[in-house]
Amino acid sequence: MVHSSEKQVQPDFCGSRTLGDGDAPDPRDWLAAIIEGSDDAIVSKDLKGTIQSWNPGASRLFGYTANEVVGKPITILIPQDRLDEEPAILSQIQQGKRVEHFETVRRRKDGSLVDISLTISPIRNGQGVIVGASKIARDITEKRLAREQQQLFMGELRHRVKNLFALASAIVSVSARSCADTEELVGSIQARLSSLAHAHELTMSGWQDELETEQQVDLEALIRTILEPYSSWNRTAVEGDNPVVRGKCVTHIALLLHELATNAAKYGSLSADNGKLRVNVQAEGDQVRLLWEETGGPVPSPGPVGFGSRLEKGLASALSATIERDWRTTGLVATITIPTGILNK
Repeated sequence: MVHSSEKQVQPDFCGSRTLGDGDAPDPRDWLAAIIEGSDDAIVSKDLKGTIQSWNPGASRLFGYTANEVVGKPITILIPQDRLDEEPAILSQIQQGKRVEHFETVRRRKDGSLVDISLTISPIRNGQGVIVGASKIARDITEKRLAREQQQLFMGELRHRVKNLFALASAIVSVSARSCADTEELVGSIQARLSSLAHAHELTMSGWQDELETEQQVDLEALIRTILEPYSSWNRTAVEGDNPVVRGKCVTHIALLLHELATNAAKYGSLSADNGKLRVNVQAEGDQVRLLWEETGGPVPSPGPVGFGSRLEKGLASALSATIERDWRTTGLVATITIPTGILNK
């Protein structure tokens, strides 16, 4: 919006603007050209919330042409559950206040939602009276996704560090019960910590983009690698079919199995001297089924949903897999079903 000292001026943001040929172009032409060329959506409205102007950036962001929206209420862009935002924004504008970097959600013409950041400023006429508002909207979808990814990464990192300390403590406790002297104890702990580091390194490798599409491993070898820290206790068994796993699925399955193994070592069969774990793999048509069966240990009941549970849910979603748990009196039995086609992606 541009205003002269005499009256309110409403430049045309909708069509093409050509700057004058003279030495001193009209500033209004400069402003209109800037608005028209902006990647951001720039919209003006009056104090009733009626759209007065609409630039090409707004058309790209929301899908409406200027002819479709000028004269319409701004609420056509606002989802039903956010309609209360508009009166609050107008109240701020009427007080002469500027709203900066307000992150919210708006609705496109096709009904889809888009995350945006809004900066809203009062528009005054030549007498200084507030007559409307200008809005600059920027698509922040990628920014939000990056922020969520970072939060997930930090949450997983905290979760892993916590689990590593818990596993180290469990390894020391179990080794102490099974070793006859200090030398044997040191060797046992070192071997198990080395195996744990190997399994941890495998689950971390998927965070390197260049490796995600190159990884290929037999499922049996993958399972044995994850269970290696506990294999010296002679209480783990892997049997059944042996399909090949490729790409990002290597990391997803490794993380999922690592989470199950960690819980078994902390709370389940691998936390007890006589506990055992059997993993059976069955490739049946278009599905691969992993049966995770714990026996001889304490029987933990389902606990509250923590980061580990959310991580498992996210990994299952990434694999298009289902996870079913059966808390039997003999121990946990978990069944993981994965579509065969997913294993090669």
